[in-house]
Amino acid sequence: MKVLIVEDALSLATIYEHQLSRAGMDTLHVETGAEALSRLRKGGISVVLLDLQLPDMNGFEVLTTIREEQLPVTVVVVTSSGSIKTAVEAMQAGAYDFVVKPVAEERLVTTTRNAMERETLTEVVAEVRKPARSKANHGFIGSSLPMTAVYKMIESVARSNASVFITGESGTGKEVCAEAIHRSSPRAKKPFIPLNCAAIPKDLIESEIFGHVKGAFTGATSDREGAAARADGGTLFLDEICELELSLQAKLLRFLQSGTVQKVGSDTLSKVDARIVCATNRDPLKEVEAGRFREDLYYRLHVLPISLPPLRARGADVIELAQHFLTQFAAEEGKEFEGFSVEAEEALMAHGWAGNVREMQNTIRNLVVLNEGPIVEAEMLSTMQTRAPIAPPPPSAIPLNVSPSPAVSAIADNPAPAGWPTITVALGQSFETLERQLIEATITACGGSLPKTARVLQVSPSTLYRKKEIWAAQDDTATDLPDDQGAANMDFVIDQLEENAPS
Repeated sequence: MKVLIVEDALSLATIYEHQLSRAGMDTLHVETGAEALSRLRKGGISVVLLDLQLPDMNGFEVLTTIREEQLPVTVVVVTSSGSIKTAVEAMQAGAYDFVVKPVAEERLVTTTRNAMERETLTEVVAEVRKPARSKANHGFIGSSLPMTAVYKMIESVARSNASVFITGESGTGKEVCAEAIHRSSPRAKKPFIPLNCAAIPKDLIESEIFGHVKGAFTGATSDREGAAARADGGTLFLDEICELELSLQAKLLRFLQSGTVQKVGSDTLSKVDARIVCATNRDPLKEVEAGRFREDLYYRLHVLPISLPPLRARGADVIELAQHFLTQFAAEEGKEFEGFSVEAEEALMAHGWAGNVREMQNTIRNLVVLNEGPIVEAEMLSTMQTRAPIAPPPPSAIPLNVSPSPAVSAIADNPAPAGWPTITVALGQSFETLERQLIEATITACGGSLPKTARVLQVSPSTLYRKKEIWAAQDDTATDLPDDQGAANMDFVIDQLEENAPS
C-alpha cells in the first residue's frame, strides 16, 4: 500500500516523504496533476496527499476525475488555504480529510494512517460484498452481509474434501447450501446424493445409507445399493443428522473412519469415496451434551461448519426474495403482479418469518393465487395463513416533515415539529456523513423501528436496511449480524481475505 504525494514544491514533498517513511509508509512523489492521474490509473496507490495549487491544473480537477473514474483511493487534501469554504468544497469533491500548510509531522502521519486504514477497510468490505466469482449466489437469493459471508464460505470449503456441518433453522436453505458446495467442488461431475434422516423409518435408515442384500430382512427381494455407495466419487448429504439413532451413529462413524461400507445382511466390505456434508436444525453441541449425539461423531463431522442465518436476520433480502417469488409465481399462474406497495414491504420486513424462506415461498404463492395484481397491498398479506399473521403496519403518528436541526430548519424555513429531538450538524462534512446522522437520529426518534423510519423519511425500508449493513461494515463491527454464528461466518471470511492478501 503506497501513498502518492502530489506536490510541486520539492522541499515540502521531501519533508513529507521523510516523515511518512519514518512512520513505516511507502511513498511516491509527482509534481503535476497529469502525472498523478496517470500514476493512479496504474493502480497500487491507497492514499493521495493532494496539493490544490498545481502547476498544470487545480487540485479540484484531480479530485473530480478521481471521483468520476471511481479510482480506488482515499484523498487527503493539503492546502495553504485554511478557510471553511475550501474545506467544504474539498469534501464535496470527494476528499476524505484535509490539512493546512504548514502541517505538523504528527498531524500528517495520523491523518495519512487513518486514510490508509479507511481504504483498507473499504477494500475488504468490497471484497466481502462482491458476488461469488462464477456461481453468482450459488442458488440463493439475497446479497446481505450475512449471506455474502455464506457465499464466500461455500467457495472456500468447496475445494476441500473435509466434512461440512451446516446448521440453521428449518427453511433456511441447508440443502441448497450442500448442493452449492458440491457444484463448486472438484466432485461436481459425480453424484450428489441427498438423504433426509428424519423422513425415513428408523428400521430402514441403515439400509438406505449402506444398502442391503437380498433376504436381509422381510421385503428385501433383491440387492440394493445404499446412498453411500451411490455417492461414490461425489457427495453424500445427510440432512437432519441429529435424528440418527446412537447405534447407527456408530456405524456411520466407522464408515467415516474406514471409508468402507457393509450392506445389511452382508459380510463384505466395499470401498467408497464420498464426501460427507450433513445438516441439522438443532444445536449439535446441545445434542452431544444431552447424550443424543455421539461426541466422537460430532468432532468427525464438525470440521468445516457453516451457519445459515434466519430470514429475519437478512435485512433487505426479505424484499428481494419476496419480489423473486412474486415474479416467479405470477408467471406460473398467469397473473400480472409487478411489485409491493411501501406498506406491504414494511409488513414483510416486520414479520418474524419463523418458517424462513420456505414460509416466504408458500406465502407469496398463496397470495398470487388468491389475489389480482398489479401491486401487492398490505391488506392482501394480512389474509395469508402463516404461523403468525402478517399485519399491515399501523398508521404512523409521526409527522412526515421532520427537520434534523434548528439550523437547517431556519435555512429551509421549515421548523421541526413540536416534541421532536433536534441534532446539530457541522458544515464541511460529506453528504454521506450528514445523511447517516439524519437517518440514525430519525431511527432513534422512531424507537429503533426501521419501517417507521422509512415512512417518516419517505424511502423504502430496504434502503435503510442496506445502509445499516454498509455502516456496520465500515465501522468494522458485527453489530448488524444478529447472532454469534453469523459473526463467526464473517470472521472466517475476513481471515481468509487476510491470509490470501498479497504481502
